[in-house]
Amino acid sequence: MNGLVPSAGTSLLIGGKLVPGRAGVFATVNPATEEVLGHAANASPDDLAAATIAARTAFDETEWSRDHEFRAHCIRQLRDAMRAHVEELREITVAEVGAPVMLTSGPQLEGPISDLDFAADLAETYGWTTDLGAATQMGIASRRVIRREAVGVVGAITPWNFPHQINLAKLGPALAAGNTVVLKPAPDTPWVAAVLGRLITEHTDIPAGVVNIVTSDNHHIGAALVEDPRVDMVTFTGSTRTGRSVMVGAAGNLKRTFLELGGKSAAIVLDDADIAAAVSYTAFSVAVHAGQGCALTTRLLVPRAAYADAVAAAAKTMTGMRAGDPTDAGTICGPLISEAQRDRVERYIDIARAEGGHVVAGGGRPEGRDRGYFIEPTVIANVPNTATVAQEEIFGPVLVVIPHDGDTDAVRIANESPYGLSGSVWGADPERVDRVVARVRTGTLSVNGGLWYHADAPFGGYKQSGIGREMGVAGFEEYLETKLVATPA
Repeated sequence: MNGLVPSAGTSLLIGGKLVPGRAGVFATVNPATEEVLGHAANASPDDLAAATIAARTAFDETEWSRDHEFRAHCIRQLRDAMRAHVEELREITVAEVGAPVMLTSGPQLEGPISDLDFAADLAETYGWTTDLGAATQMGIASRRVIRREAVGVVGAITPWNFPHQINLAKLGPALAAGNTVVLKPAPDTPWVAAVLGRLITEHTDIPAGVVNIVTSDNHHIGAALVEDPRVDMVTFTGSTRTGRSVMVGAAGNLKRTFLELGGKSAAIVLDDADIAAAVSYTAFSVAVHAGQGCALTTRLLVPRAAYADAVAAAAKTMTGMRAGDPTDAGTICGPLISEAQRDRVERYIDIARAEGGHVVAGGGRPEGRDRGYFIEPTVIANVPNTATVAQEEIFGPVLVVIPHDGDTDAVRIANESPYGLSGSVWGADPERVDRVVARVRTGTLSVNGGLWYHADAPFGGYKQSGIGREMGVAGFEEYLETKLVATPA
């Protein structure tokens, strides 16, 4: 393993210093081999409290929140440091996350690094004040000015599936807006976050306490961060179930919450679409990174008359997407993150069979891979939209194919879900497609393979898929308060 990890992987970043965890260390495992890669610093509740105090002090007692140009400078330094060490970061990402190496040139690494440009630019160009002009009330003429200011201390709790993307999608805007941050990453991928501590301390002018990174295998650490009254905002990405707990914990002192949660997104294929292309594209996307993405379209809705052909096409695509070694440049579907996650996916496949579903491709562990948390890309047919596998987020390479009886029925099925994160619509008639798009209740939609992901594009969901938006100007403004100031006109 590369040189970034030995000095940084076993350290927390608290108050500008790399320090050991008071609870010792815990192992981080390569999901493709099941081998222990090494150890990460294990934070105690006292470490978390120290990190929170450091963030609080940095916000309250420095000019960080008011010096927009300096913040932009520091964010660009972090970008440059990550680019300078990108090959080391790539090695860590493939080994610890199990991410196929081909994805590290995009959303698993290089894309998020480049996205820091957008955050830095916003720090410099955002309209921090808005003049409302003069108004008279009760005979008093006043000039009103809106000021946008940082929320304060942000607790950021992040998952393991796309850790660079999500860590930086929180850190970049939060810092650009003038906040200080306590980052608590998932215990499955501690090194990916921990190495940021070394890069920040050695290669940036970010003041002590502005960024604090606390790795831990103690899941209760996150709850303590949510409930701490010194924390002004919590930004969380993860499961809907945990998101509900975050809301409950934050309610004690009514702190702001941003939640990006689960999804069970639908790909709607209309009868005038290129059905073969739509099915192949959707099946391919569900196998990427072993289906460990909240916005993947894991329900495929196809016209009933084309159902048998669509199922066969999906099975053909999935059978060709063999789970493989993430270090291989040709691998699309790598391992699941852990044994527990593989067990979870296998349970859902068993439930599908018990509920009458037909597993037409995959459904088991790939031959010849006795080590690693691999599972075959899987297609399930002959289940209704009310089936467990059509309603609950599996977070694995599992596609459910469901027939529909026209546009209205397809929209009904797509919306018949507690989630509303993403989706897609495939069709030849733009006006017809647009009518369908207007009725689907999700935060993002792809039309005929269009890609919505970008630094300037707000991402988030309807219903139980979350609250608020991440990325884009809307995501930046999640980290701001609004202050109205009136002076005599």
